[in-house]
Amino acid sequence: MNLPYFISKKISKAEKSSFSATINKIAIASIALGLATMLVSFLILGGFKKEVKNKIFAFSGNIQVTRYSLDNTLQEEPISTHNVLYQQPDSFPFISRVETFAHKAGLLQTDEEVYGAFMKGVSRDADSLRFLNSLEDGGFIRFPDKTGGANSYSLDILISRKIANTLKLSVGDDVRMYFIDPPNTRIRKLHIQGIYNTSIEEFDEQVIIGDVALIQRLNNWPDSLVGGFEVFLKDEADIDKATETLRNELDYDLFVEKINDKYMQMFEWLELINNNVVVFLGLILFVACFNIISILLILIMERTQMIGVLKALGAKNSQIRKIFTYNGLILIGKGMLLGNLIGVGFGALQYYFRVIPLDPENYYMEFVPIQWDFTSIILLNLLTFVIVGLVLNIPTAIIMRINPIKAIRFD
Repeated sequence: MNLPYFISKKISKAEKSSFSATINKIAIASIALGLATMLVSFLILGGFKKEVKNKIFAFSGNIQVTRYSLDNTLQEEPISTHNVLYQQPDSFPFISRVETFAHKAGLLQTDEEVYGAFMKGVSRDADSLRFLNSLEDGGFIRFPDKTGGANSYSLDILISRKIANTLKLSVGDDVRMYFIDPPNTRIRKLHIQGIYNTSIEEFDEQVIIGDVALIQRLNNWPDSLVGGFEVFLKDEADIDKATETLRNELDYDLFVEKINDKYMQMFEWLELINNNVVVFLGLILFVACFNIISILLILIMERTQMIGVLKALGAKNSQIRKIFTYNGLILIGKGMLLGNLIGVGFGALQYYFRVIPLDPENYYMEFVPIQWDFTSIILLNLLTFVIVGLVLNIPTAIIMRINPIKAIRFD
């Protein structure tokens, strides 16, 4: 029989009205709240990063390839689609898909308002599914049949909710767009096929989505010329390696830019949140460790007479320390079980019912997001158990200094 474990189970089952029972409940609650807070923080952090990144990648890809230019405007110098990146994307094992795009500046005009914006042209091969999360109303662009010839293009566009509210437009309306290209100004009557909302100012304030073939026609480009390529990766974690590989493999006059650099402020903001959560995690673990040390010291002081009797009967210091170590581990286990129930329960509640809203102008989304990362949950539990378990050796060290004669007379 494991005597220290047997005794620890007995003293952990103190009467509900006793002082020990109250201390045990405080210990369990302390560990539970600490672990639950850490779990919720990681679930929310993962959700924030995933939602913001998905919105950025949906509109820009993971990597963009354009031609070097001294022009500071958003409009690109044309690139031929007759290159290895577009024609043979499978030659790069890290690439999921490659799509063409082009930008063209213009003015949207209604009877009452004028609004400056950039049209981002996408091809018929664009993955429309990635826009669904941001599409509030309507549908995606309806591209004309390929049999219409090289000069056929769609007049459908997607505009942001912000632009729609400013110009008082809705799905199904038509709007004129002026493309000023000195010495010529061209006008197109465009049809609003859908309204999107990313809550990201860089997109919502200035980007409308249209057919790249329209921009090719406006720029007098053949269908083999585009503004650039958006590269979507199989694994986002490969972005640095993929960027370096493309820079080495593609022509010298092509500029390869990862989206992390193009939208540096947003990614730095995400990294800042990540650092804050790590600091927060450290503080919570420190408090949990401090609490378990204090509580074990109180339990040891309350059991001073018992310790004296055990020493008088010949028990070794290591055996008595094991009693309180086991007792502490039992409390940690109960606290972690309760903490997981609270943390995962809150995550499930927010994930399915979105009970906590957010201001999209400040947070890029309308509700607190949750991402289920069970690997992180398991690692966080292991980290908590190991660190808090190790500090149990600190309070139990006081047992070695207890004199059995004084302890038996202790009151």
